[in-house]
Amino acid sequence: MNTLMYWFRNDLRLHDNPAFSQAAAQCSTLLPVYCLDSASAAHNGEQRWGVMQPSLHRQRVLYDSLIDLDTQLRAMGSALTVVNGPPAEILHKLARAVNATAIHCETIAATHEQSELDKLQHTGVEVVSSWQSTLFDPEALPFKVQDLPAVYTQFRRALSRGDVTPVPPMQAPAQLPPLPKTAHGYPTVYLVNQLAMLGDGSPEPRSSLPYLQAEFAGGERAGLAHLARYFASELPRQYKATRNRLTGTDFSSKLSGWLASGALSVRQVAQAMATYEQRQGPNEGTEWLLLELLWRDYFRLLHLQYGAKLFRYRGLRDKVPPVHHDPAQFTRWCLGRTGEPLVDAAMHELLATGYLSNRLRQVVASYLIHELSGDWRAGAAWFEAQLIDYDVYNNQGNWLYIAGMGTDPRGGRRFNVQKQALDHDPDQSYQRLWQTV
Repeated sequence: MNTLMYWFRNDLRLHDNPAFSQAAAQCSTLLPVYCLDSASAAHNGEQRWGVMQPSLHRQRVLYDSLIDLDTQLRAMGSALTVVNGPPAEILHKLARAVNATAIHCETIAATHEQSELDKLQHTGVEVVSSWQSTLFDPEALPFKVQDLPAVYTQFRRALSRGDVTPVPPMQAPAQLPPLPKTAHGYPTVYLVNQLAMLGDGSPEPRSSLPYLQAEFAGGERAGLAHLARYFASELPRQYKATRNRLTGTDFSSKLSGWLASGALSVRQVAQAMATYEQRQGPNEGTEWLLLELLWRDYFRLLHLQYGAKLFRYRGLRDKVPPVHHDPAQFTRWCLGRTGEPLVDAAMHELLATGYLSNRLRQVVASYLIHELSGDWRAGAAWFEAQLIDYDVYNNQGNWLYIAGMGTDPRGGRRFNVQKQALDHDPDQSYQRLWQTV
């Protein structure tokens, strides 16, 4: 009897999950597990501004995603065991309880997640981790990861010259091994009860991503349904023209939440986009969508290349001036009380919904860094705690980019807030919409 455990991390899906499929194919009994402690906001939240816990919005989407995953596993004769506690401690104990010979999981190249994996390995349990979160296999790139081009544009051009193709997505396993008998009755966090503690809530009518509505709920099934809806519409063709809008459910793909939790894989999105182009023909909208997917890969590869350097204040720079972070100003920024109408409206939306358009994320990040002289890591920690589509790679990469501590050749991006308001909210409709939380 060969028992394995599968530790779900940022891959909450059954389709196109090679690490999970591999584990399922190699054992006679399989225990799928999720550890809630892994979702705690921790990357930038342990600095002098204190630890920031995940918002109710972020927790709600996570719990919906886990319940959906559990429902799918149960339909295949399995189930998801959800535990609470430090992964190294709780997963080691669970592996011993069910006599698991190894724990399989995906690789996440970020300091907190890598530290969790290292601690688990040091307990003596065998851990098999697999890289699977990028569109392209790092081993198939026309350069080694340590030689990743220093600028995104160079990276994109190298891919084009190298004639590399995306990894095709896999189907979900046709069947799963049963649970180990000793797993039945192991203490589990009951997520339905957790959701009840958060309250049922009601959709925020102003939200551009109303996650409490069924079509935008967390989980793989909702994600697959949205992916099919999106590419059955004309919205992909309009993506470039509408992507900088501030309100509405149609101005961007709205795939970010499912991609962040791993309820959808980037390879599934690329395949759906390729099918759309075969039917409709290539167009500017899908070209720009692909550019966004390539940014996503680039930020992940940067983490493979630089690791912990991306989490220090100076980032990839050798020397930077000291920061003069003002905690009081930072708090006013978080709460939308800076006195700058567009910034305050955006921060109100973030508080009320856990979501913000990409344009506004750049604007408020620039304001904190360049106008308030704030520590970019504090802003990254606040986004980490609040966003329902939080992704460690994208979050870290974008904050470094705005701060000029990453690979941006311009040395940072400073947005003129008044110009941004005139360009993207000329009638002030967004500012009026989000005057208050």
